[in-house]
Amino acid sequence: MTSVKFINDAHRDFEAKNRDRAHARFVNNGMKATLLGAVVSDGLDNGQVVSGVGGQYDFVRQAFALDNARAIIMVNAVRNGSAGPESNIVWNYAHETIPRHLRDIIVTEYGVADLRGKSDADVIAAMLSVADKRFQAGLIEKAKSAGKLPKDFNMPETALSNCPERIDSVLRTVRDKRLLPDYPFGTDFTEAEQTLLPALDRLKKARSSKVRLVRLALQGVLAAPPDKQEQSALERMELEHPRSFKERFYKYLVRGALRS
Repeated sequence: MTSVKFINDAHRDFEAKNRDRAHARFVNNGMKATLLGAVVSDGLDNGQVVSGVGGQYDFVRQAFALDNARAIIMVNAVRNGSAGPESNIVWNYAHETIPRHLRDIIVTEYGVADLRGKSDADVIAAMLSVADKRFQAGLIEKAKSAGKLPKDFNMPETALSNCPERIDSVLRTVRDKRLLPDYPFGTDFTEAEQTLLPALDRLKKARSSKVRLVRLALQGVLAAPPDKQEQSALERMELEHPRSFKERFYKYLVRGALRS
């Protein structure tokens, strides 16, 4: 064990670190990325702090200082917001963790955008190729309006199929063969908790709409008696014997989410 300064700072004893960290790859996560390659990882444009920067900036800086090193930042192309799906690939953003002049490699569920050393137009094209197709047209229009893309720019055919359905289709075969388990390295979650996690995620997405919540509750009311797996999930939530109207409503919500 040693000081975080040793890990994060390549400029102390640079020659030794440059030798020891040959072909280094620094992998981090971000929340959003702009079409020009900047990354948002620690805060929102309204000043809300989501997390600390940690070593992310230092690792990216190292990727440019060390020989043959690269910085890889993973960003989900889409998030489920209160009003529905939102693109995490945006034209610009009022807060940045990694500035555009340190852009390197961005990875989304749709592929890899290698940005280092490219012009703004080429960077934008690369970022569009890993953005969700539902948002590509709007992003292209903003880039063209800013004079960063030629007016005759068109998306490559390969990027026009960037959608969750394509990913599900590609992965379905290996999932059906049980070659892609949810937890490939194992997990401490019990079987009941593993059953609950996707259901609770559905509830989280539905909570912004009273209509969707009522529909889930109705599904729970009308569902057949719970099987052993569902019963274990309800017991884990301490909802097998509801003691109030509120707990009964929660029980039906969870059952509806499990069945959906």
